[in-house]
Amino acid sequence: MKIILLMMMMLFQAQAQDSLTVVAVGEAEIEKDSLIIAKPKVSFKASPKIFQEIKEIGEILKSDFSFYKHKFSLEKPSDGKPTYNIKLEFKSFNSVSVEVINNMNSVRSSSFNVPVDARNIITTAHTVSNKIYEAIAGEKSIFLSKIVFVSDRVSTRKEIRKELYIMDFDGRRKQRLTYTNSMIISPAISPDNSKILYSAIENKWKRSSRGAVIKVKNINLYLLDLKTKKTTLISEVDGMNSGAVFSADGKDIFLTLTHTKNADIYKINLKTKKRTKITSHFLDDVDPHINKDGNLLTFLSGRSGRAMIYTLDPTGVEKSVKRISYVGKFNAAPKFSPDGSQITFSSWVDDKFDIYKIDSNGQNLVRLTKNFGSNEEANFSPDGQFIVFSSQKVINRKKAIQNIYIMNVEGEIIKKVSSNYGKIFTPRWSN
Repeated sequence: MKIILLMMMMLFQAQAQDSLTVVAVGEAEIEKDSLIIAKPKVSFKASPKIFQEIKEIGEILKSDFSFYKHKFSLEKPSDGKPTYNIKLEFKSFNSVSVEVINNMNSVRSSSFNVPVDARNIITTAHTVSNKIYEAIAGEKSIFLSKIVFVSDRVSTRKEIRKELYIMDFDGRRKQRLTYTNSMIISPAISPDNSKILYSAIENKWKRSSRGAVIKVKNINLYLLDLKTKKTTLISEVDGMNSGAVFSADGKDIFLTLTHTKNADIYKINLKTKKRTKITSHFLDDVDPHINKDGNLLTFLSGRSGRAMIYTLDPTGVEKSVKRISYVGKFNAAPKFSPDGSQITFSSWVDDKFDIYKIDSNGQNLVRLTKNFGSNEEANFSPDGQFIVFSSQKVINRKKAIQNIYIMNVEGEIIKKVSSNYGKIFTPRWSN
């Protein structure tokens, strides 16, 4: 893309723990590539049902590319000569022929065929979109990615229940994954997208100091295999077994445990179950997340007197600990970008949460949301160009709605991707 001037909404630079200098940088001026998705051509005798499905493929393509509006301007065929002209031709309903014409450089024009899955037109459409994007940009898109989330939609009047769900990146094809009838929190997706870690708040029987058997709440950690649907208990020590995330190779996990009566971060090898302590502080350390190289871990800690974002070297205990956030009354849920260069997190400012991003070295703090409800649990897309987050809007004293939104990394809200599906929490983008 021919970006003339990169956009930033606001650049904040921390001067001291309670002092921020706000620097206005300016607005974006971006030259976008124009793109036309022509009406699909049908070269065979098709039934009305098939005609409708072919039309649906074309509409999904347009919807997909609308997410990349910071890169592309979707034009109508009558708007003149675009940078890219996308032509789809169905000579049968078994496959679609796609031609990507680059009017700026005819040599780069390309053609390819994509098989049509008659049982799943949405998958076919997202696959075509991804192939087109790869032909233009030379890299994969978000079109085949998934978002995992937690919803309370199966709650009853007497009991709040939260279960795990998965959907396409654009909110299509929501599917329930768990039936625990409990409270699920903190999902995390494995690097190969085949497994999901999650914690469940459950009852546990234990003996009190007086010898009586009592029922207590415990937060236990589970692993769900998306292929076999098998669930495995990973950790159930007393207290919290929560906030778990995978290492880049998927062999280890990092999580918070409180069995010593203090919240610290540990590493557990999934095969051997060996447990290694990473933090050791008398104040709580939670919400770990590790970069793709495995040499930097970010986490939330109260060691400054309020919950703020820190980083450390996970190869040792309390190794190279560094505080990197100084904004708001307290912070939450730090997450690395795919390349590890940035961290996104939520901060409590003006009596609500808003989303920020910061370089992993603690420089270049940018506020991404403002005057848009209370926004939490930001998570980068696999290509690093978007951020998914949950946003709560208060309707009245007794009612609030909470849905999932997607914005680009400059803070431009692209689209709401959930609606009327209960209150939705902790969205996690697949890898």
